[in-house]
Amino acid sequence: MWHKDETEFKELNGYQVGDQWFPRVTKILEIKSKPALDAFFKEMGSYEAADEVKNKSAAQGTLMHEAVQGLFIGGSPCISPEVEPGVSAFQKFNEQRKIEFHPEFIERRIWSPRHRYAGTLDAVAWVDGKFGVLDIKTSTGFYPEYNLQTAAYVTALQEFEVKKSLALPRDIETRWILRIDQHRICKKCRATLREKGGRAKIRSAKWTAGSSSARCPDEQHEWGALEGDVELKEFPDVYKDMKAFVAAKILWEWENDYWLQKIGYTR
Repeated sequence: MWHKDETEFKELNGYQVGDQWFPRVTKILEIKSKPALDAFFKEMGSYEAADEVKNKSAAQGTLMHEAVQGLFIGGSPCISPEVEPGVSAFQKFNEQRKIEFHPEFIERRIWSPRHRYAGTLDAVAWVDGKFGVLDIKTSTGFYPEYNLQTAAYVTALQEFEVKKSLALPRDIETRWILRIDQHRICKKCRATLREKGGRAKIRSAKWTAGSSSARCPDEQHEWGALEGDVELKEFPDVYKDMKAFVAAKILWEWENDYWLQKIGYTR
């Protein structure tokens, strides 16, 4: 990607931490192939249409993040009707799971002096007595790049210099991804409708043995009320994911070698 100057490159691709500039975790991971995203761009028909949906989806995801995070810092966040079903489903889910966010580590900037990258994590939390990184996603599933992203956060927080600087109350032990989504269910055929960013996606209900239901024609669905979908998964093994992240970073550095040389970034 071309940039007008070094300042723009640095602002779009990384963070300044003290007197050092580090590339951003999420920018590094843009180097990874994303087949689902490629299929989405193809489906939308044009870059402009896809970009509009992507931006609207990101805005809705931000609303969900802010509402959930706001609940954990003792405030009364303004919950948009647009994401209320998902937030409500999370509140019910957490009545059983008892997730506790560390209030000083919500949307917190972290960095790795050893591997030279930086990022902003969603939260550090206690779950089932364990202390670790928790990342919130508003997606239909769990994607491989989520593992690389959270492995980078865990590894950074396990470095002595970072632990000391951030005054972590205890060692980071693991990581979780908290997925919060919303959908409608057809009352007749149990198909699901997901509406996000102005895009509607219908998926047939999973077939089970003995099931006689067939999917309704699109114009005959009877959609129920919007409801939330919450899932929490732990990914305790960081080693392989971190190796993959470091490999992605090397490839990203190779791809951006011109600009990295211009800003005096050394590997």
